[in-house]
Amino acid sequence: MPWFQSVCSGASSVTAYLLYTITVVTLGPLQFGYHMAELNAPQDVITCEKEVIQARGKAVRLPQCISMTPALFGLVSSIFTLGGLVGALVAGPCSTRYGRVPTMRIMTVFFILGPIFEAAASNISLFSIGRVLSGLGAGAAVVVVPVYISEVSPSGQKGVFGALTQVTINVGILATQALGLFLSRGQKWRIILAVAGAIGVVQLVGLSGVSESPQWLYNQGKPQSAKKVLKRIRSDKDDVEGEIGGWKSDAFGNESGHEEEALLHREGDAAGRDNSNRTDRPENNSGVGVFEILRHPLHRPAVIAVVGVMIAQQFCGVNSIIMYSVSILGKIFPTQSALLTVIISAINLVVTVAGAPLADRIGRKTCLLVSIAAMGTNAALLAISIHFSIRILSAVATLLFVTSYAIGLGPVPFLLPSELVSQDAVGAAQSLALAASWIATFLVAQFFPILDTYLDRGRVFYVFAALAAFFFAFVAWRVPESKDKRDADEVWGRQRRVE
Repeated sequence: MPWFQSVCSGASSVTAYLLYTITVVTLGPLQFGYHMAELNAPQDVITCEKEVIQARGKAVRLPQCISMTPALFGLVSSIFTLGGLVGALVAGPCSTRYGRVPTMRIMTVFFILGPIFEAAASNISLFSIGRVLSGLGAGAAVVVVPVYISEVSPSGQKGVFGALTQVTINVGILATQALGLFLSRGQKWRIILAVAGAIGVVQLVGLSGVSESPQWLYNQGKPQSAKKVLKRIRSDKDDVEGEIGGWKSDAFGNESGHEEEALLHREGDAAGRDNSNRTDRPENNSGVGVFEILRHPLHRPAVIAVVGVMIAQQFCGVNSIIMYSVSILGKIFPTQSALLTVIISAINLVVTVAGAPLADRIGRKTCLLVSIAAMGTNAALLAISIHFSIRILSAVATLLFVTSYAIGLGPVPFLLPSELVSQDAVGAAQSLALAASWIATFLVAQFFPILDTYLDRGRVFYVFAALAAFFFAFVAWRVPESKDKRDADEVWGRQRRVE
């Protein structure tokens, strides 16, 4: 396994405390995946589609189900993404101004409160409030956690540990699907939702032993505190002074984590500029804003490419499977759809881990084109198989649809902002990509159940096949290859600018 070999090759830099720290913080992305898929398996039970046996006695005070139309269920599912958008946009400035760990502590509070509302909901309103609160935590997690991991990881293992964000998202999806296989009956669906709150409590307790990012401390003018934390994270053989010296020579560097820090730094400066007493910190105030990047002809092609690929990630339809696969497959696998969903989630996790090095081997653009073409083909096959009730084809097409996403359209879009966009505009491009991703996720989550009901018999997947064809042409035309390119100037074949 490439990951195992990479970690072993740098084992001297990987301490037990570092592993503890990364394990605790990655519970955040795990929660993101968990909440994305938590309503999938128990959908019919929650919405009263399945017949329930009313419990007798006074012990049960909550209804066994909450009656919803497909449109209302789509709203309850998708409203999570609106909370995620707000959480993601707020988390950047907060983590820059107040620190990564305090922001993650606030994040876990939402991870606790959200499931309480969801598990105890007696009506759609309370259920929706819980979904929004959970979304706020999830949005913050996918912004702050990757930055923190990049800042505490040894230079030789940044890619390995950085990939854990996507891996733990898939672990969360698998966990909730597995629970749904056993608990989608009676009142037990509430346990699925409550488990997320328990994970939030574990993370909140675990964060008490997690140190603040040493790089954030350094950027706040606290070099001695940063050095103390870095010595705790690193082994005795590591050159702590040399690592800190690298921060001095290049505040934001060329590592992806530093580029993410640049994004949060610029957003934090917009929120408040009252930290003029910082010392030993290089300033970088030349960043390009969101509106400027849209108008500037130098940046516009890169922004179109980055945002377009991020929209493609959602509009090719993967979340229709992650969020609604049990109801989709239930049309032709009435008793086995939940089990098939668990198997698909498990294979998706394996493919995500195994396929992590693929973009570095065959190129970003090639990965995207192969992934989109395969998703479009399997979307069409899935539509045909559901329409004609071809059971084996439905199972195979669903599996290949999800694994096709995992090898390209899943991981690659997150690499592109830092590779296609000039350094001074990376922050603004990432902000636009982030907003595009959450909005596209909302649209798929909200309207898929409605379209599926209206078109009937799997025809909605023809829509995803058509969208995949469109985005294949888009990537082929508008997205350049960035593998092994030094910077955005080389990617776009223009003369390197002298700052």
